[in-house]
Amino acid sequence: MTRPSASFSGLLAALLIAAAPLAGAAEDGATKASRFYEDALQRYEKHDVAGAIIQLKNALQADKTQLPVHVLLGKALLADSQPSAAEFQLGEAIRLGVNRAEVVVPLAMALNAQGKQTQTLEDPRLQPAGLPPGVQQQLLLERALAQSDMGDTKAALATVMDARAVNPNDANAWVAEVPLRLRNRQFAEATAAADQALKLAPDNGEALYQKASIYHANGQATQALAGYERAIKAQPRHAEAHLARAGLLVDLNRDADALAEVNELQRLKPNDPRGAYLRAVLAERAGDLPASKAALKRITELLDPVPIEFIRYRTQLLMLNGLAHYSLGEMEKAKPFLELASRQQPGSPLTKLLAQIALAEPNVNRAVELLEAYVKARPGDGQALLMLANAHMRQGRHARATQLMQDALKAKDAPEYRTALGLSLLQSGQASMAEDQLAKAYKADPRQTYAGLALVTVQLRANQPAKALAVADSLARANPDNPTVVMVQAYAKAQAKDYAGARAGYEKALKLDPGQLEAQLGLARLDALSGNYDAAEKRLRAALKNDERNVDLLFELAVVNELRGKDDEALKWLDSAASASGPRETRINFALVAWHLRKGQPARAMEAAKVLLSKTPEDADALQAYAAAQLANGDAPGARTSLTNASRRAAFDTPRLVEVARLQVQAQDLKGAAYSLEKALSGTPDDPASLAMSSSVELAQGNLASAEQRAQQVINANPKSALGYNLLAEVALRRGQGAAAVDSLRKAHDIDKSSTTLTRLMRVQAAQGNAAAQKVATDLGEAWLRKAPGDVAVRNALAELLVRAHDFAGARRQYETLLKGRPDNGEALNNLANVLLELKDATGAADTAEQALKTAPRNPVFLDTTGWASHQAGRSDRALQLLRDARLRAPDNPDIRYHLAAVLAHAGRKAEAREELNAALRNGATFATAADAKQLLATLN
Repeated sequence: MTRPSASFSGLLAALLIAAAPLAGAAEDGATKASRFYEDALQRYEKHDVAGAIIQLKNALQADKTQLPVHVLLGKALLADSQPSAAEFQLGEAIRLGVNRAEVVVPLAMALNAQGKQTQTLEDPRLQPAGLPPGVQQQLLLERALAQSDMGDTKAALATVMDARAVNPNDANAWVAEVPLRLRNRQFAEATAAADQALKLAPDNGEALYQKASIYHANGQATQALAGYERAIKAQPRHAEAHLARAGLLVDLNRDADALAEVNELQRLKPNDPRGAYLRAVLAERAGDLPASKAALKRITELLDPVPIEFIRYRTQLLMLNGLAHYSLGEMEKAKPFLELASRQQPGSPLTKLLAQIALAEPNVNRAVELLEAYVKARPGDGQALLMLANAHMRQGRHARATQLMQDALKAKDAPEYRTALGLSLLQSGQASMAEDQLAKAYKADPRQTYAGLALVTVQLRANQPAKALAVADSLARANPDNPTVVMVQAYAKAQAKDYAGARAGYEKALKLDPGQLEAQLGLARLDALSGNYDAAEKRLRAALKNDERNVDLLFELAVVNELRGKDDEALKWLDSAASASGPRETRINFALVAWHLRKGQPARAMEAAKVLLSKTPEDADALQAYAAAQLANGDAPGARTSLTNASRRAAFDTPRLVEVARLQVQAQDLKGAAYSLEKALSGTPDDPASLAMSSSVELAQGNLASAEQRAQQVINANPKSALGYNLLAEVALRRGQGAAAVDSLRKAHDIDKSSTTLTRLMRVQAAQGNAAAQKVATDLGEAWLRKAPGDVAVRNALAELLVRAHDFAGARRQYETLLKGRPDNGEALNNLANVLLELKDATGAADTAEQALKTAPRNPVFLDTTGWASHQAGRSDRALQLLRDARLRAPDNPDIRYHLAAVLAHAGRKAEAREELNAALRNGATFATAADAKQLLATLN
């Protein structure tokens, strides 16, 4: 499996190419960028890669946000042997919102070219799951190349077979097998693979090259030369074929022919060190030692600046540079390259210290080792048991800590043991059992203040503010001058919504201890809660002056800045908090994962999740967060494995198991979700959330009777909740019983007279498919809006129903009314733009869509609407720019691809338009504009 080796000279210089001055001062940045892009695309298609790169950099200077520019620049840089710069641009495209399917293959190529084969295999962005079949196959072949580079031929062959299973009729999946077979000297298998590739694609340049390489490896020079010539004829720019032919000609002492081939190779790839090496050999043979030395020097100039990681799996390049330095008499420089070509670096050992020192450092592994031996000899030493349990908890081994304290309690029922047991149970996710042990410890010995404080925390987490406040008040009465107790009491009051009492408590805690950080944080949170963000930030910054790396202060500053809409500032504080976190502190890591997921940055979420999981690999919550990141990156199989582990480690914590089940449903692991929910219900049989989720899972599995039974259990357990009736409606809809579904939804709305229950009732009512039902649904919405004219959800639902009924004038009135109160409602603006298109007001639609786009510049639906409306309004350049962007963000959306094709066809780019239409219509896809797409394709063919 070969591909032209990347040449790495000029990586920095290429990034510093001065962009040409931008002309047309009246032209906005987006339009300039779009024009530069279109010119660059034509240059790229004509193999003018250098010119394309310059124009694309001009485009970025005009507008750094255009996705097509980043994508094409990444590909052009890769073609120009600048893999590091290509990786950056392609990663930037993903960060800005491009669908990963558009760039995973060139990104993998860029990583492989830099010696980052491990990253190719582990990067969550480069997982094959969830990708379109064609892209998946190409990516699998790149992963096979990475495995081959790392010396794992067996794994590489297996991956090639996986790629072939995607599409056995693709020649590339057969071509990729050839070099792997040659490496194992399996010539018959290599020949069979090459012949099958050529049967499928007789003019495939790479297949012809690989067939020739088999002859070359077998010493059949004449056949090899003829094979390389056929490959070059089929693909004149196939550098590897030129290189192999030149090398073979050198071996055959046909120096003049070899020199001509080297000249052609260096014309195609002037920075390929292998060409320079062949030139050095030929110059030495010709007696031109200065030329030979210059060629050898050229090799070292090309390879020495390259980070060793780039070529650590490129044995040929390592040896090449080593030999070049050797030939130049530079032995010290030659040595590391030659050594690295033949061996791996060993790892480093850990240092072991005494238990008490280890815990202080901390070196918990050593502490555990020492304490395990100690308690084995002295099992009755309670202090040692407590130290050991604490050490295990710090390692995340909560089950082991729990077992230690349970064993200790068998020998002696001591409150301090119950406190430690409660804490270990709490850390292992068994909150209800932890609450029981902590309550017993506190009741047995009210002096167990730590047990009481932990009990307050557990009860607040369980949404039991009254119980928590009762314990906090008891603690405060017993410890009126303890600032920590007073602060915890204030926190409990805040959770019970007694904000005045909470503020008074925090202020008292600060009087008792002016340095009480938690009280300062509590006051800042109260400031933020009241909308006084300036006061909150001022208080936090003042506290930060005394402790610049305080994690809690940094985190709260992130929270405050997000609340005031300053996302960049918020992320800066959050990253600072993560950097300041210790090896066992995970709260900020959880927050970072949640942040990146919330902001639509799946790759960065995965990076944060990996750091989190490395800190606490056995924690159920961490496994959930990791699974959520995997799902966001399209790795459903990986998420399923993580969630299975999370379910096992969640013990019988019902809320946590329900959350695990929810993620398992997202990962399409219905059996796993059913298991988690059964586990949850075994501990709390009447838990409404578990029953409701269980009903949904049964429904998804097609078990309608079981789903109905669970829904009825929800109603019986909580008859004053609308939840059970909503579930019954779902069952009825699956059975095609529309009237029964409407009846259940009416009952749900009678119990919970909210816009949520009403909009659901309206939609199901309207879906009954007759004018009377439609009128009932619209009457419901209009009656509600007469009493609550500001209800956005109901007005939006009413407008949707009017659109479905083709009452576009009525829908327009509803959206315009909605926007009077919420002028920045992006969804309503986008919907109104579509309504205006139906009403043939293209200019109004384009202007309205532009307003929608300002609220969410990366939303592919908004980009599509704005692009299509711009096209209808005659704004061709703007339309092409926006629809290219939308297409990269949502390549699986056939309507977007049709819209882009229509604009491309209008611009005269018929070949590109056909490509988009064929992709949209692939496999007989049905979509709203399918008929228009077929009609357009017919005109282009």
